[in-house]
Amino acid sequence: MAIQPIRLFGDPVLRRPALEVVDFDKELRTLVADLTETMLEAPGAGLAAPQIGVGLRVFTWNVDGEVGHLVNPDLTLSEEVQDGDEGCLSLPGLTYDCRRALSVVARGWDVHGEPLVVEGSELLARAIQHETDHLDGVLFIDRLDTAARKAAMKEIRESEWFGLERPQVKVSPHATRGLGL
Repeated sequence: MAIQPIRLFGDPVLRRPALEVVDFDKELRTLVADLTETMLEAPGAGLAAPQIGVGLRVFTWNVDGEVGHLVNPDLTLSEEVQDGDEGCLSLPGLTYDCRRALSVVARGWDVHGEPLVVEGSELLARAIQHETDHLDGVLFIDRLDTAARKAAMKEIRESEWFGLERPQVKVSPHATRGLGL
């Protein structure tokens, strides 16, 4: 297990759809351990593999003392919605009101390839939707209305971290499959 650098807005890996996990092996278990340790250190409510430079459909969450992970998630969203503050470890210091489904049923797999169903509402539902968006190359600012998105982009451009050189990271062997790396 190792804490990994978190990729920031502007890094192309954050905009690429992640690949399905096909190998439930030691490397996947190491990836989930690294995601968990990095998320807890940050600290954050969730962290997706692309945020540490790995283009696979895996994320972790830490909500109300519950820490978990999901591989290859498939979501069913409620029609009822919630509005609330949302931020992102890849957009440090940025928080905006974002609309999400109030509840979610997430189906996927654990690190051992066993089926997993996670049901959540409010903050857990928000975290699961946010992290699944990362796996699709979508950032929460993409879900903001036009005025809020413009304000967010202005705030990003004026931030101290924007445009900083990104750290070079040792990439998991999983990340090289099908990504041309």
